[in-house]
Amino acid sequence: RGERRSLRRSAARTAPEDEHSMAPPLPAKEATLFKAIVKHYELKSYKKGLRAADQVLKKFPEHGETIAMKGLLLNCMEKKEEAYDLVRKGIKLDIKSQVCWHVYGLLYRSDREYAQAIKCYRGALRHEPDNVKILRDLSMLQIQLRLLPGFLETRQKLLTMKPTNRMHWFTFAVALHLVGRYDEAVGVVEAYERTLEGSDEPSKEPYEYSEMLLYKNTLYEEAGQPQKALDDLDAIKEKVADRTGWRERRAALLLAVGRHGEAGEEYLALLKRNPEHFGWHAGLQAAELQTATPTERWLSAEVTAEAEATLAALYSKLQK
Repeated sequence: RGERRSLRRSAARTAPEDEHSMAPPLPAKEATLFKAIVKHYELKSYKKGLRAADQVLKKFPEHGETIAMKGLLLNCMEKKEEAYDLVRKGIKLDIKSQVCWHVYGLLYRSDREYAQAIKCYRGALRHEPDNVKILRDLSMLQIQLRLLPGFLETRQKLLTMKPTNRMHWFTFAVALHLVGRYDEAVGVVEAYERTLEGSDEPSKEPYEYSEMLLYKNTLYEEAGQPQKALDDLDAIKEKVADRTGWRERRAALLLAVGRHGEAGEEYLALLKRNPEHFGWHAGLQAAELQTATPTERWLSAEVTAEAEATLAALYSKLQK
């Protein structure tokens, strides 16, 4: 759906004058028809879109963007060979049109040829480097193919272009997270936090705000700083909306820093809420055995006689 909206915005640019296109702009009547083509594509009225495209091509048979759009419509009607031929023809006629290159990428994406789609998106960006929607589409394919350095670069550019968009802050933080640059990811989240000072967003959206704080806390843990993560978690306690999630996280961090007795108390409190939670039982068992890592599948694990006796005593006590 987002791709369809992107094409509509591109269509709006083709009407008056498109400095990125080699082709002359369409007259007002045909420009309106071109917008209708995109609208029909959005509404999946492909036959109506084809009729509108043929009307434009009747007067302007070499209008590359219309030819490309006709190819896109045919692709949606499973006429793939003809679709690719038309889109390639459209690019040859208007090689500097980001619309043509974007459409070409959509064809490859529909066939799950993501590497080729990325090349086409880059072709579109050569002619309109600040097109936010194409950059977002590119970033989605980069993360799908785990092209992490490229994903990081694209998300950083999007944040630079649209710094007021919260999503761009967090996707950039996630990009840094995925390449292992944890301190920088924390810095991005903290920078966004500073933009909230004096605003009412934390009170208006308390759950989203608390999830942001918990995400930053996760970054400390994954950076190998469990004690710092635990201290931070205690500091944000009153700001976290998910009380159960906060307690579960605290129990796991207490295990990680070797405070097994306190971890056991936290897991016992959690099990009072849900006695059948498999993961919480594993955490309680780890606390009782004084290990840092819970074991959730004992059938494949080696269990010493001492550990077996300890766990048997634990559950015997819990049954009383």
